[in-house]
Amino acid sequence: MRNSLEKFNRLVDALQELPTIGKKSATRLAYHMVMKDSFVGMKISHTIEDALGSLRKCRVCGGMSEDELCFICCDESRDSNVLCIVENAKDILLLEENGLFDGRYFVLESLEELSISHLQDMVKNGIDEVIFAITPSISNDAVIMYIEDKLTPYDVHFSKIAQGVPTGVSLENIDILSLTRALEDRVRV
Repeated sequence: MRNSLEKFNRLVDALQELPTIGKKSATRLAYHMVMKDSFVGMKISHTIEDALGSLRKCRVCGGMSEDELCFICCDESRDSNVLCIVENAKDILLLEENGLFDGRYFVLESLEELSISHLQDMVKNGIDEVIFAITPSISNDAVIMYIEDKLTPYDVHFSKIAQGVPTGVSLENIDILSLTRALEDRVRV
């Protein structure tokens, strides 16, 4: 017997490829788009197609942009002396959405020599401080040390985002690395 829901199942499978979407969520979303509100399904379809055709990496920072340069790199009112290194472009969105940073960004997707040489060019053109806003881990600590080593010829100060115990989380639910760093980086009250 031929599966009469082949296209529905393909939609569910496609939705499952998205991060954090499991089989149940994918089925629920697919059902809603197909059976409950097909207008929403069409709107999502057209919006995805439009975004895929319009979005690209900013030539300077590597963030998302609809033009060659993103709105951040074009904004002359931003602090051009401070550079925040992030792991991916969506980290920029998070920081910007909350108004947490007013400097420049650099998306470090890999340690390829081209990426590092581009970072060096940015730093030697007036950057005073480099902030590492990357996920705390032992491997990322090695990445930070590598980048610091590559940028030592320039007169630049380094800092990284604070780490430790999140607000409202009991100590028993904190991983040992975060707890260790919270104790090591403690502040006087």
